[in-house]
This record gives sequence, C-alpha cells and structure tokens, in this order.
Amino acid sequence: MRHIAIIGSGPAGYYTAEAAIKQWGDDIRVDVFDRLPVPYGLIRTGVAPDHQTIKAVSRRYEKTALTDNVRFVGNIAIGQDISLADLQALYDAVIIATGAPHDRDLGIPGADLPGVIGSAAFVGWYNGHPNFADLNPDLSGRRAVVIGNGNVALDIARILSKTRREFEGSDITAHALDAIEGSKLDEIVILGRRGPHQIAMTPKELGELGELERAAPVVDPDDLPAVTDDDPLEPGQRKSVQWLRQFAANRVEKPLRISFDFFARPVSIVGKTRVEGVEVERTKITDGKLVGTGEFYMVPCHLVISAIGYRSAPIPGVPFDEKAGRFASDDGRIAVSPETGGLYAVGWARRGPTGTIGTNKPDGFAIIAKLAEDIARGAIGPEGKAGRPGFDALAAERKLDIVTFRDWQKIEEAEVAAARSGAPREKFTLVEEMIRAGR
Repeated sequence: MRHIAIIGSGPAGYYTAEAAIKQWGDDIRVDVFDRLPVPYGLIRTGVAPDHQTIKAVSRRYEKTALTDNVRFVGNIAIGQDISLADLQALYDAVIIATGAPHDRDLGIPGADLPGVIGSAAFVGWYNGHPNFADLNPDLSGRRAVVIGNGNVALDIARILSKTRREFEGSDITAHALDAIEGSKLDEIVILGRRGPHQIAMTPKELGELGELERAAPVVDPDDLPAVTDDDPLEPGQRKSVQWLRQFAANRVEKPLRISFDFFARPVSIVGKTRVEGVEVERTKITDGKLVGTGEFYMVPCHLVISAIGYRSAPIPGVPFDEKAGRFASDDGRIAVSPETGGLYAVGWARRGPTGTIGTNKPDGFAIIAKLAEDIARGAIGPEGKAGRPGFDALAAERKLDIVTFRDWQKIEEAEVAAARSGAPREKFTLVEEMIRAGR
C-alpha cells in the first residue's frame, strides 16, 4: 500500500487525488490536507459568486472525496500543526497543491496606504474567506480604480457594479451584498499598462459587462488598433477585442461607468492618510516592448484594488522561486529520495497562476505519472510507511482538531439551510462557526 499526502484541497489537489486512484486503484491511500475546515479552495473562495456553473465542478471533487481511498483532512495548517518533515516521514509522497493565495506586490510608492487592497483580499471578502471577512472596504467614494487587465479585474468590476436583484442565484456573502448595495460609486476605472491586444480577458467575462442593469462599459475608440490588426490574434483573443470595439462603438449611458484605461501604467498611489488618487504614466508599445511616454496624469479615487496576479506561499525548507512566485521544481518534481520519498508541486504551486480550473486536471495526472515513474525506478523507497494510521496517531498525540469530509457535509447543509431567498447558501465566515456546524 502506498500513501500520498496532498497539501491543498482545491482543483489541483482533487484532480491529483483522482489521478492517483486511477493509477493505483485500491492500492493507494490519499490524504488531502487543508488549513481551512472546508474544501475546494479556489472554487469556494476565488471563483466569482455569480458564476455558479463554474462552481458546480466541485461535485466532481466530491465524488473523489467520498471514495474510501481519499480522505479530507481539514483544519490542519502545515508548518504549524504539523511540519513538512512529519508528512515526509509518514507518506511515500507529498504533493504541494496550495495554489497561489497571495497577491503579487504592486511595487509602487503609496501601495501601503489605507484604501489600497489586493484582489486576493477583496475577492476573499465577497466570497466569505475567513481571513478577509472583516475587510470592510470603503465604498463611500465616487470612483474606484482596479489595476489589471485580466479576468479577476473584470470580476471585481462586475461584482461592484451589480444590483441586489442581479445577485439572485449567487452565493455572495450577506455582508458584501449589503455593502455593495450601499455603494456610492459612479465610476470604476480598469487600468492596464498595455493595450487591447494584450489583455488576458476572455470573451464571456467581457460580454457580461454589456448586460449589467445599472453599469455600462466605456472604451476610448482611440485606444483601439486598426481592425485589420486583429487578424493575427487567436480566435478567443480576437473575440475579446471585438467586445471592446462594440463597447467603443455603442456608448450607453447608465448611472455607473466601467471605464477601460489602456496604455496606462500606475507609478504611484497618492494620498496623505489614505488613497486620494493614482498617478499614471501613458505608455506605448514599440517593437513589441512597453515603453513610457513621459506623459503623466492623475486618476482621483477613493479605493484601489490591485489585480495584477498571485503568488504561492513559501513553505519552510522547500525551494521557492521568488521572482515567479511559485515553488522551484523540475516540471513538478522538487525532490525525490528513498529516505524522504517524493516531494512534488502541482497546479498554480507548480506553474504559477495561469490557465483555467480545467488546466489542473492534466497537470494532476502528469504529476501522478511522474510519481509512478519514480516508484518504478526505485527512486522512492519500498512500501511500508505509516501513512494515514501514522498521521492519526500523531494527530491524537498533538490533540489536533481534524475536520473530515463528513463534517464538511454537515457544514454545507447548515450553509444551505441559512441561505437567503434565491441564494444557494450563506457561507460561514468564521472558522469557529464552521467547526461548530460540522460537529
């Protein structure tokens, strides 16, 4: 019998667990660890609450989680409750699937002013992540600036723009719903250093901006390249740019504007005691490279949300690529030895925050293939590690309060029962509440 520990219960973690079952069948035991008492990671706290069809993929993970081979071990912080060395002593392989839960540093003066929020925190706030439930962003100003040209920036702009009625069917938390309903915003500016051809926004998410009740997207026609320049683009990218062209051509007046400001590089956040504006340099692309023009201007605002990407959280003793914000590995292999077993990274922890949720499936299967190869060539020692029973003994000795998948199902039942009319659930935002519900 082989034993695997997976750190992280998001898409990468469960796709990897699924792959392990398909590789070894009944000859494998997989423990999936998470620091929170609830599973699914990004699906629960990262995917926009109004994108319930995407969240439905969790039912696939549930099928894997309910097999006898796989166990969810929630409310366990690696490095605090138990060390990586402990896991390596108990399991044949440890696979890091922690994702990229932290924001990339904005890296400009004033980024630490009150009123500047990272997208991980802001998205966590409206999705009910316990770390950010009490964020309480100030929505009393007239203008917010979102820095970034990816889907996360679009999600934030869309969520801030919706009416209460438009959130029907979503699982946005009650505290966020009330705050957004009371918002005084009449403009959200999306700042991007590059132009329309360089955006990382998908057509579906862009198209949603044109369907909002009280908000309308605004694009300056002068920011758009010639139509013939769209020809070399990939089909999806071309469709995204076509949406921008449509927004520029069909200007619709609504109470709230979502203004795209392209070729705009933030150089500093300005304010005395809190954010008062963003200083921006106009840019251009010359020979494929982004260069500043020396033209500067100010975008007054009361709130800045940075959505420029994410990075993984380092684990002591594990090689980490600081520049890339992910674990350093040889295509997923971090270290392999007969004594300590195999140490691997998968998903965003391996490749950085790129790709879709589905991208984690082939990634998970590829890592399990590497693990199987390492076992076959003798790079990992023979069977005989304590695995799950060994962890349970250690947990009992340390009096760790483990939350199982059955406990999670009780938490989920309680969240569904507490849902407001038209919502699928009302999430618990305190770990203590989750644990009580699970018991």
